[in-house]
Amino acid sequence: MLSKDKAVVVFSGGQDSTTCLFWAKKHFNEVYALSFRYGQKHEQEVELAQKIAAKAGVEFAVMDLDFINFLSPDCSLTHSDIQMDKEKPATTPPNTFVPGRNLFFLSIAAVYARNKGAMNIVTGVSQTDFSGYPDCRDSFIRSLNVSLNLSMDEQFVIHTPLMWLDKSETWALADDLGVFDLVLKETMTCYNGIPGDGCGECPACKLRRRGLETYLKLKSKSKR
Repeated sequence: MLSKDKAVVVFSGGQDSTTCLFWAKKHFNEVYALSFRYGQKHEQEVELAQKIAAKAGVEFAVMDLDFINFLSPDCSLTHSDIQMDKEKPATTPPNTFVPGRNLFFLSIAAVYARNKGAMNIVTGVSQTDFSGYPDCRDSFIRSLNVSLNLSMDEQFVIHTPLMWLDKSETWALADDLGVFDLVLKETMTCYNGIPGDGCGECPACKLRRRGLETYLKLKSKSKR
């Protein structure tokens, strides 16, 4: 029987998943962090994720999904010879989109959660700042939740704490959870594999920076 007090966090060591990890620690008694290697160029994120999980005092596991690389021949995150889209194309997802990534991650996380006796699965996807990735939408998450429950005859609950938050609100949540400095300095959101502030040029870094600047301005105004 699955425990409502246990949760598995899909954990990359980036801003969003780290915020979700500490959100999960606040809401559940027992938390597990699950990371993936899938041929991403910024694979050192897994090492950072392990360090953050240790600081958070949660059990950490990593799984190898090399087939995702094989299935994503046109993705700039898994193939270094492809130039990264710096802006979202008008009619298609950017080439930083990894087809099936969240489908695979969450499906495996559900099996892992079942083995751990955990009812809850936490992921940092956001429809507000989803960069054109269709597998970050609320409709997809809800649909997959139903499918996973049917596939294993269980009652998993997929939690998406950031679904309706923009990046400035995600920074605010990290601050409320008491991990603002950790997220700022020790996470890696950068597609080019640079921790903290990152490269400043890739789409992930730009989104993170805009959100941070907006949040800091709002916080400064509120103190006046």
